[in-house]
Amino acid sequence: MSTELKQYDGPPRPSLLEVTGNRRPRRAVVPGNTISRRDMLRLVGGGFGMLGLTGALAQRSAAATLAPHFAPRAKRVIFLFMSGGPSQVDTFDPKPMLAKLAGQKPKGADIRTASPTAGLLPSTVRFRRYGESGIPVSEHLHQLGGHVDHMAIIRSMHTDFPNHAPALCMMNLGVLTPTRPSLGSWTSYGLGTENENLPSYIALCPGKPVVGPKLWGAAFLPGQHQATHINNSDLTPEKMIPHLKNEFLSRDDQRSQLDLIARINRQHAVERLGDDALETRIRSMELAFRMQYEALDTFDISQESKATVEAYGTSEFSKSCLLARRLSERGVRFVQVFYGNRQPWDTHSNHNASNEKLCKDVDRPIAQLLTDLKQRGLLDETLVVWGGE
Repeated sequence: MSTELKQYDGPPRPSLLEVTGNRRPRRAVVPGNTISRRDMLRLVGGGFGMLGLTGALAQRSAAATLAPHFAPRAKRVIFLFMSGGPSQVDTFDPKPMLAKLAGQKPKGADIRTASPTAGLLPSTVRFRRYGESGIPVSEHLHQLGGHVDHMAIIRSMHTDFPNHAPALCMMNLGVLTPTRPSLGSWTSYGLGTENENLPSYIALCPGKPVVGPKLWGAAFLPGQHQATHINNSDLTPEKMIPHLKNEFLSRDDQRSQLDLIARINRQHAVERLGDDALETRIRSMELAFRMQYEALDTFDISQESKATVEAYGTSEFSKSCLLARRLSERGVRFVQVFYGNRQPWDTHSNHNASNEKLCKDVDRPIAQLLTDLKQRGLLDETLVVWGGE
């Protein structure tokens, strides 16, 4: 069977500009002209915007989804973010040539420094090889070393911008300025949520990092995909989420009140089509109502056994790792745990002692998190990321 393309003699066909409403001029698509993949994506409204259909369609018709060539493994992410930038040569990347070239000037590099330097400086940390892979890990991270065969250590990352603020943006947003959606927001937008009673993206941060909340913002994506920021300096559920439970109205009264507010907001929205802030506010109210009961249970780490709590440890970060497991277990797609306020890993002063203290503080809880996830059958479908800017 063959198909013959005939010359089109009818009226002019609409251009992509007329079809899509895009303000930028595009080539007209008429018979006889080729159409590029880029034009086709514009014409059908494709690109990254198509990712947003995933969550909605998955809820409506799981049977209609096409199976991928390879079954995806990761269903959720736990991003353990060490603000301040951990030293790679003192953690997972020993760089043995540094010891051989100690004191020498780096060849072929014109590096300007604020004060005179004596040349290359090797790490003072001892490394030990772990697991069947024999990957070297810092002596201060010996418990994590026991999990090294389950890790993929990335040593190829580099940057041309040696400053914290742009590096934080690049690591979390993919750009040098806070103008793009965060990694967690894209994950929420593309995969949706597994639990309608909890946010799909939660950032546990005791305060605000350098750059601030835009590190977990949604930028031009719908506001519902930005992270719910939880100040985890006090892990009492009522302290982490103020006013979570309404002590004055019954659940039925709250539902009636919320329905009234929703009707008013919907009427208001009709007059302001495309107002993402209003739509986000409506969704936030609904989520807050649903969270009242499930969140109290989810955020209460006192429900864990004494043995589990002791295995993680008692520090702020230890408890946050335990909470991250509880959140992931209950369907939160993306949990980001910031270590401390501001940038504690920026160890300019007394580096060796500070680095040792920081490593020892995170070694036990992260190792236990991996153990806990594995015991619960969650590790194979959870991407755990450790790093910083």
